[in-house]
Amino acid sequence: MFKVIITDDFDHMSEVAARLVTNDISEVTGKKGGYVLGLATGNSPTGLYKHLARAANEKKIDSSKIEAFNLDEYVGLPGENAQQRTLHPESYSYFMIQELFGLLQNKFRETNVPWGTLIDQEKLVSEFQANPEDWKEQGSDKGKAIVIKKGAKSDYLRWIRNEILDAYAEKIAKKGGVDLHIIGVGGRGHVAFHESGIPFEENEMLLVKLDENTVSNAVEDGHFARKEDSPWYAISMGAELVYRAKTVLLLANGSRKAGPVAESLLKDPSPLVPISYGQIFSEKGGEMIYVIDRAAAEHILDKSDELKRRGIEVENISKD
Repeated sequence: MFKVIITDDFDHMSEVAARLVTNDISEVTGKKGGYVLGLATGNSPTGLYKHLARAANEKKIDSSKIEAFNLDEYVGLPGENAQQRTLHPESYSYFMIQELFGLLQNKFRETNVPWGTLIDQEKLVSEFQANPEDWKEQGSDKGKAIVIKKGAKSDYLRWIRNEILDAYAEKIAKKGGVDLHIIGVGGRGHVAFHESGIPFEENEMLLVKLDENTVSNAVEDGHFARKEDSPWYAISMGAELVYRAKTVLLLANGSRKAGPVAESLLKDPSPLVPISYGQIFSEKGGEMIYVIDRAAAEHILDKSDELKRRGIEVENISKD
């Protein structure tokens, strides 16, 4: 099933999406007694998270039955150790505490953010330089996935592959997979740090080298004082793992997201627009739901017939 719900604005989008999430949590926990929720960072889900926390605090859902897995985390945040890096105000762990986890009166049963802060960036770079045969770059654009070979000679790189990357995907599998995954849309249609051009296949968990543009923007936007303070790597779920959930709920608001949203719906799936994997996911039996505002929908508002031919249902509940 593939459905696109068009809403008025950010607030309306957040309300509609929150209702879908809370209803699913209630239904699934009623059947199996627990729930595995996938979470994203960024501006798009912040309104939804406030509604979700309110629903939990009002006992409309039982937060103690929820286990959460986040999409991504930086490698190379400033800090002398993993604890300092985790609590850095730009870490995604810190973001989740501010935007959701810290708002809950009854906490989730368990929360997981990819373990990127355990990695020492300087040591990582020196191990790459010392062991070039242990890894390779993947991707046709600026952001690259760094694939560490299973039998890497470097103890450190092998540890990252086994205990940071593979172990995260294995932990999700042991929980029975994600029931519903909330995702946003990157500027070029990327999901988390699965950047444009990184292949879909065999990329469950990614170690990504950020392109210079991403790093420069982080400094220009005031997240870091200088390039030397900015992370140059990140740990991220790849599209293949994200879309292994039973339901994927994509949020997009604002005209900046209109291009990638339209491309992901009107063109065939391509790693150049990672969220287009939703089409493959839907064809395999997954439940794919877009909840977007009118600005993000501007290039598809008059394309309902074309979308219908592609097997995508459009529900426009905006006032205009």
